[in-house]
Amino acid sequence: MMHFSLRMPKPRVVILSAFLTPFRSGAEACAEEVPLRLTDQFDFTIVTARLRRDLPREDSLSPHSPSPNGGGGHSGVRVVRVGIGCKLDKWLYPFLAPLEAKKFNPQLVHAILETFAGEALMRCKKVIPQAKRILTLKTTNRTFRKKKIIQSADIVTAISKHLADIAVGMGRADVTIIPNGIDYAAIRLACDKYKKIPGRILFVGRLEKMKGVDLLLNAFAQLQSPECRLHVVGDGSQARSLKKLATQLGIADRVTFKGYLQTMDVYREYAEAEIFCGISRSEALGNVFLEALAAGCAVVGTSIGGIVEIVQAGAAGILVRPEVSAVTGALKKVLDIDVRKAFAQEGRLSAAKYDWNLIANRYAEIYKSFTLPKA
Repeated sequence: MMHFSLRMPKPRVVILSAFLTPFRSGAEACAEEVPLRLTDQFDFTIVTARLRRDLPREDSLSPHSPSPNGGGGHSGVRVVRVGIGCKLDKWLYPFLAPLEAKKFNPQLVHAILETFAGEALMRCKKVIPQAKRILTLKTTNRTFRKKKIIQSADIVTAISKHLADIAVGMGRADVTIIPNGIDYAAIRLACDKYKKIPGRILFVGRLEKMKGVDLLLNAFAQLQSPECRLHVVGDGSQARSLKKLATQLGIADRVTFKGYLQTMDVYREYAEAEIFCGISRSEALGNVFLEALAAGCAVVGTSIGGIVEIVQAGAAGILVRPEVSAVTGALKKVLDIDVRKAFAQEGRLSAAKYDWNLIANRYAEIYKSFTLPKA
C-alpha cells in the first residue's frame, strides 16, 4: 500500500519596507530579521525601493550571522526592488509597491514603518483587497496622514508603548506592542572575543540633530577624566559640523569619529565600551540602547519616548534631560566602577528578552491568526 504525504503550501506574506540593506537603519531591521527567522513557516517576499541603479531589481536576502538559539529557517528571502534607481524612488514607492505586491497573491501584507510603506499599505486595500494588512509603527517623526494610515490597517503593532499611546489617540484601541529586536547571541559572542577598554564611552547612530551628539560632545568636554575616550559610530548630515565642534571644544584628540561600520564591527565597539551615551531629542524606541545593554554597557540616555521603556532609571542606566549639565553629571556617576558594574549586569539580563528569535515568534503568531484555518 502506497502512502502519499500532502504538504500544505506555506502562507504567502509580502513585507513592505521602503528601505532595506544597504539603506537599512534601526527602524527597518524588522523587515529583514523577522522574515529570515520564519522562512520555514511562511513564503516571504520583501518589496522595497531600488534607490540606486547598481542594485538589482530582484535579489535575495541572506542571513548575516548564525543564530545558535534556533528560531526559524534562516534560508534566503526574495527581495524585489521597485523604481528607476534614484532617490526619487522613495516617493514612487507608495504607488509602485502595491502593484508589485499583487503579483505574489499574498494572504498578508505587512508594512514596516508608517511613512512610505504605510502609504503603500493603505493603497493595498484597493489593489489587493483579499489580503489582510498589518502595520508596524516605528517613528515619532511622522504626522502627515498618520491617522488615516493607522486606521486603514486590519491590525496595528507598535514597537513601544509610547507609539501605541499615539495610535490610541488616533482611534486604534487594538494596538499590539512588539518591540524591535537585537541579535543577542552575536553581541554576546563579540563580548567574549573583545574586552572592555577602561574609560571608553560610545555613541552609535545617525549624526543628525535629533540624536543630540552635539550635547554629548559638550558634556564630554566638561569631564575631568583625561583617560576617557569617546567613539562616535555612524554618519549623517552633521558629521562635518560635529568634527569641527570637537576641535573647538579642545577634545579632538580624545574623540574618534568612526563613520559607518559593518554590523560585526559595531558589535565590537559595543563590546569594548564601558559606557553607552545616547542623548536623543526624539526616539520611538532606540535599538542602540538595547544593543548596548546586551553588551554590558552602562547606559546614559534621555527620558524621552521609548527609551524610558528600555532603560529603567536606577536599574540599567541613568535617564536625564537633554541638557549638557545633566549629561555631564550622569557620565561622572557611571564612571564609578561599582555603579557601572551594577548597571551592566542588570542590562544584560533585561536585553535578553529582545532577541530577534523571540520577537519573530511574536509576529508569527499574528501571521498565523490570519492565515491558518480556524479550529
